[in-house]
Amino acid sequence: MDRVYAFPKETKHFHCFTSDEDIKQHAAYRDAKSGDAEAALQLVGDLALEFLFSLENEFPEGSIFVSPYAQEASGDNALPLILSLMCAEVLDGVSETDIVQMQKVFHTGADPMERLIARPSFEGAVQHGGRYILVDDVTSMGSTLAELANYLLMNGGYVIGTVLLVNAGRSKEFRALKKHTQLLEERFSDEIKNIFGIHISALTANESSYLVGFRTADEIRNRCIKAEKETVKRLLSKNYPYAAGS
Repeated sequence: MDRVYAFPKETKHFHCFTSDEDIKQHAAYRDAKSGDAEAALQLVGDLALEFLFSLENEFPEGSIFVSPYAQEASGDNALPLILSLMCAEVLDGVSETDIVQMQKVFHTGADPMERLIARPSFEGAVQHGGRYILVDDVTSMGSTLAELANYLLMNGGYVIGTVLLVNAGRSKEFRALKKHTQLLEERFSDEIKNIFGIHISALTANESSYLVGFRTADEIRNRCIKAEKETVKRLLSKNYPYAAGS
């Protein structure tokens, strides 16, 4: 599925920290990232509870909080789901757990091009007219959240906000600057969509600012090939079975 939609202009974005070092220092961090729900609850409670209470009245009552996580992710990062559950509790909403990420994309430790070529997809029923708030522990490019937002919008939902523990992106915005999208349209026309399956208008701010650094479509394609090899090498070094079958 192509990414067609950008985040709506009226979407509200909130984050607690601007560097993941702020959460890595917590004693429960490693266990939380390894799937320990109690550790995740402790970390979010210690570091973000006051932040969550500060968001009261920012979203309508009954809003739906949804986090990207893989269906087979037992043993994986517990922070997004725990943060979503706590958002729903504190902000009088509901936590959606039926919408799931269909595959792991291994974005942790990935560079920008690796993130662009490894696009996640989602499945699960979207409430038509439902008001969704996207929740995650860390974002840098905004790519995974952009894909989830696109899925919700294509299936009749509204995306009204994001809540993050950490927004580590160079730009804290999610919509691309107009000057960047215009430059990419002029320079590449349909090539961005053909290469990545992402419409230029749907790129995030950090994705578009990265891509304007390329002069030709061939430069992008060559970098994609290199990024694929780097992903396999990175996963092999961590003994991921995915890499062995690549």
